[in-house]
Amino acid sequence: MRFEEAYSGNVFIKSHPDLEDSQVVIYGMPMDWTVSFRPGSRFGPAKIREVSLGLEEYSPYMDRELEEVKFYDAGDIPLPFGNPQNSIDMIEDYVGKILDAGKFPLGIGGEHLVSWPVFKALHKKYDDFAIIHIDAHADLREEYEGEPLSHSTPIRKACELIGPENVYSFGIRSGMKEEFQYAKDSGMYMAKFDVAEPLKEVLPKLAGRNVYVTIDIDVLDPAHAPGTGTAEAGGITSKELLEAIVLIAKSDVNVIGADLVEVAPIYDHSEQTPIAASKFIREMLLGWVK
Repeated sequence: MRFEEAYSGNVFIKSHPDLEDSQVVIYGMPMDWTVSFRPGSRFGPAKIREVSLGLEEYSPYMDRELEEVKFYDAGDIPLPFGNPQNSIDMIEDYVGKILDAGKFPLGIGGEHLVSWPVFKALHKKYDDFAIIHIDAHADLREEYEGEPLSHSTPIRKACELIGPENVYSFGIRSGMKEEFQYAKDSGMYMAKFDVAEPLKEVLPKLAGRNVYVTIDIDVLDPAHAPGTGTAEAGGITSKELLEAIVLIAKSDVNVIGADLVEVAPIYDHSEQTPIAASKFIREMLLGWVK
């Protein structure tokens, strides 16, 4: 006899056992091959699953229970250690299969470069979609120390893929001067420092559109999320990020997928960072999947 896996800590709490019958596929992208400061985010997906066991199954934010959304936790993609290009190719292929099956992809990183292959997979399926990017960092570099495959480049790559006018960044408080100038000149949207208030202005303009949401945990102030590779002072609170998730849920956008990245558990012995991340994922599941 095997105990129910949904309460094991090995999968996200209340994970459905049947892939075919599920609306959502949760998958881990345990990669930190290109980080520029502190590594360790490859251990984020496993820790987030483990601490999800402490969540209630009911969300007072969304007034829904986890049993109302069937989601399957597929585990982590077995990415080849130290090989960014092969890892990117594997992620793109896997997410493409999720999309072909008509399911909602919900990824857990890993460094932020893992979002780039997801953007590419989405671009093959959807003629038109927008990206909501919530982060401390602009991630608009073309390269980092000569390397174009870097966790500081995925949003620049997204702008080049779907057009900067379809990229909306929130909470940005760090980057090179050239990155902020690119945002200003290119026509992309960038809200510095805050998330919830500018979202209230932007979401009505995105009504009816397909939207992918990527959240970097370092958008939170290090007081709320010390367990990340490139912590940046001056961030938002956990309460504001929850408000942002609720705002998206109550808007008229069609969320087609999402990810949450850059949780590096080794820097947070209190586990408050993965605990917060697991709650955000619960709200994403219950608010964005209809």
